[in-house]
Amino acid sequence: MGRILVTGGAGYIGSHVVRQLVERGETVVVLDNLSTGFRDAVIGAELVVGDIGDRVAVDALLGTGDIDTVMHFAAHTVVPESVSNPLKYYGNNTCGTRSLLAACAEAGVAHVVFSSTAAVYGMPSSGVADEDTPTLPINPYGWSKLMSETMLRDLSAATPLRHVVLRYFNVAGCDPGGRIGQNTPNATLLIKVACEHAVGKRPGLAIFGTDYDTPDGTCIRDYIHVEDLAAAHLGALDHLRGGGASTTLNCGYGHGYSVREVLEAVQRISGTRLDVREEPRRAGDPPALIARSEKLAKIFGWTPRHDDLDVIVSTALAWERTLLARGVR
Repeated sequence: MGRILVTGGAGYIGSHVVRQLVERGETVVVLDNLSTGFRDAVIGAELVVGDIGDRVAVDALLGTGDIDTVMHFAAHTVVPESVSNPLKYYGNNTCGTRSLLAACAEAGVAHVVFSSTAAVYGMPSSGVADEDTPTLPINPYGWSKLMSETMLRDLSAATPLRHVVLRYFNVAGCDPGGRIGQNTPNATLLIKVACEHAVGKRPGLAIFGTDYDTPDGTCIRDYIHVEDLAAAHLGALDHLRGGGASTTLNCGYGHGYSVREVLEAVQRISGTRLDVREEPRRAGDPPALIARSEKLAKIFGWTPRHDDLDVIVSTALAWERTLLARGVR
């Protein structure tokens, strides 16, 4: 087994994957420009500060010849920002990935695990997406990821490289051990935002749309705990090292919670009354988006361990309290 290069490994999801890899004895090197990542989130791995678009830096890492797998997380991920500044997303997410893949091909890297998103599905009419659901993104973020998936697919068809694409649904929660968590400033993810409000870091929060065709009128999403998502990446690594074929898999629990249900859970677990205002719908928000992820369980033998909204919220809330105690606001 060779070393593993994790791009964006100082960020929220990447750092949880790095920690799990190290805990099971893998040798990991992280490449992160620290634009949204944090040095102290990298536990037990070498950190190289640099950018995926810097071929000199990437070639130096891959040129050692002992990296057999690249796990690629480095990306911009804020959907509204992708709409207002699309070239930032195509430049970093798509062009940066193209540069990274070119380096992987030249260095003979055997495997790539790619961090993708349910945003590639756009607004499926049923609100449920499996891997064969047509891909029709509705924002530049989703398109930037789908373009990267396409490049990876075509590269694998033309070379010996094999890959796994993991399409994330709504990632939430933090390391139950309290060592790392989501530090993203000005975060937009609902559970993070609600927990920040619960500990006093935000003055309030909004529900965007209360007239959807759902049981309580608010959007429904499939929330997956970051620890279960990280475990799926280890499954992808084992699949590829075991000779498994390239594949694309959804990462979700197969059921969802509404915005109101999430906020009720945060309020109940935190013991804090939330100051919630109701705002009009945001353009492009599907009423529901839920994963069908039977393939993930079948191919990897993946079994979630944290499929419980209270567990997700409790770990996210504990992390916000940890940050507050450290003076991080």
